[in-house]
Amino acid sequence: MAVKGLMATRGVWGIGDSLVPIALAAFHRAHQPKDRSLECELKFRVPGPDDHERLEQVLRELVAEFEGTYDEENLRFNGPGKSTRQTSLRLRLLNGGPTGVLTAKGPATFVRGMKIREETEVAVDDAHAMLDMLEALGFAVAFSYRKHRATWLLDGAAVTLDTLDAGWFVEVEGSSETIEDSARKLGLDPKEAVKDSYSAIAKRHLDALKKKSRRR
Repeated sequence: MAVKGLMATRGVWGIGDSLVPIALAAFHRAHQPKDRSLECELKFRVPGPDDHERLEQVLRELVAEFEGTYDEENLRFNGPGKSTRQTSLRLRLLNGGPTGVLTAKGPATFVRGMKIREETEVAVDDAHAMLDMLEALGFAVAFSYRKHRATWLLDGAAVTLDTLDAGWFVEVEGSSETIEDSARKLGLDPKEAVKDSYSAIAKRHLDALKKKSRRR
């Protein structure tokens, strides 16, 4: 089973069992599972870890509230029919599981660089059972990727410093009326926000690695 294989990687980010409750609390404070809603975000790619350190310093100077860190293992699914092609379905495991969040996102629209789309989330107590259920319904895991996230709260917006195998990123999520100002306070230009989702970025990175491997 795919999730069992992923759970075997627990600890790869260096988070011990004693910190798991802290990470769980940080995750649920920063990203409460919710009914259908509109997600509004700005995502930026930064050159490297030094940029995360610089932004952490800026956030402290702005008296932002540090919420904590956690690690995700993201399973991206392909749906069984045409009705699922416009919706991305993702199962996120926190620090290896077994708990997680099932997220469905609709097509995105863009306003002044902000990505806006419908999002529905459901808390999952048993990721193994959820994976079995999705597979029984005809969904299949297309690929997976890891993400390390540090979360801050700034003026009502969630600011996350994200590390993927594909690179370093910053997300600012919240109200469409406030996230542009929050981004500018961090020295980020909304016009330079990237449009791709993490799933798209991770898939492109995985495809590049496979192509490189075949050349050897």
